[in-house]
Amino acid sequence: MIWRIGRGAARNGWAALALVALSPVLAVAQEACTTYTVQDGDTLGSIADAAYGTFDYQRIFNANRQLLTESAGALNAGMQLVLPCEDGRLTPDAALGTVTETQETKAAVAAATGDTYERPIRILSANGWAAFTDESLTGGGIFVRLAETALQRAGNDEPFKISYVDDVVSHIDVLLPSGAFDLGIAWDIEDCTNVDLLPDLSRKLCLDFDFTDPIYEIVYGYATLTDNKYAEARSYEDFAGARMCRPAAWASSDLIRNGLVEPMVTWTRPESFTECYELLLKGEVDVYAMDVEFIADNIRNLGGGDKVTVNSSLTEFMPQGFIVLKTNPRRQEILDEVNSGLREMRETGEWYDIVATSLTEYNAQGQ
Repeated sequence: MIWRIGRGAARNGWAALALVALSPVLAVAQEACTTYTVQDGDTLGSIADAAYGTFDYQRIFNANRQLLTESAGALNAGMQLVLPCEDGRLTPDAALGTVTETQETKAAVAAATGDTYERPIRILSANGWAAFTDESLTGGGIFVRLAETALQRAGNDEPFKISYVDDVVSHIDVLLPSGAFDLGIAWDIEDCTNVDLLPDLSRKLCLDFDFTDPIYEIVYGYATLTDNKYAEARSYEDFAGARMCRPAAWASSDLIRNGLVEPMVTWTRPESFTECYELLLKGEVDVYAMDVEFIADNIRNLGGGDKVTVNSSLTEFMPQGFIVLKTNPRRQEILDEVNSGLREMRETGEWYDIVATSLTEYNAQGQ
């Protein structure tokens, strides 16, 4: 992904393992800690608003990741969605943290005891993307924990060393290409089909790096003022003529894929997502195209919730992944180990456990 330069707090981003072998109570009403049966006319936004009092439906998507990715995000009447509890549990009687403890014990028992030295995989991250990567967080944040754990699962037992460099552009310009580091955390997995149309940073990612399998999907939405004509958009073509805003360091491939490029629309690309939101409130842009968690965070911290609406018809899911330089001599080994570890973590439920426990801790700090 394109790393979030200056990214602020991302709250309420509860992630959960899709299609778990638990059986929450079926519900007709949208209530947290239940399984809800989709009705005609439902959207992820309307379900989230009824269950949690917010349009931020990231947690619902993550709790039903496999189901919704297979349906390309479409909701069909009769579909059953897990609505996680406010604290991230999938059911009222579930417990967080137990899966991770069990898997750590198994990995410790199975760890290799030989004397052969193998150079640690050098992992590169940065501070300032709470709750995903920051040295102040337990384990360095969700994405750091996912990377380190993946290297210890599926029989890998891979030694590693984590470093934090906050100049994230230097990650792909200098530090990873120089061979000083092996694995970069973490970036939008760009659609590289039309690489020549991408901005320079995205193009470099496509040409010089390989991505791991997705580690997480972030939900992107489109916010407008409630009285703006583009609030009624039901297709991307309906945005024709709009003044749109997304920070410069964020992904662009979804915009290109959906035709949201000049001259169809006009773009403003400031440094921070806060600037985009402020421009939206001033009426200087029509559409704020952004991660729905950030939009919710803007409303919570800067106000204006009574003036802003998020389009319930148009949604994008942007996968996140780790990156490895194509010319790294251990490229395939590292990709295989991370991917096999992630697969095992999803199968056992440890992926969910790490995400939910980390977010529980992080959100508690902000209360």
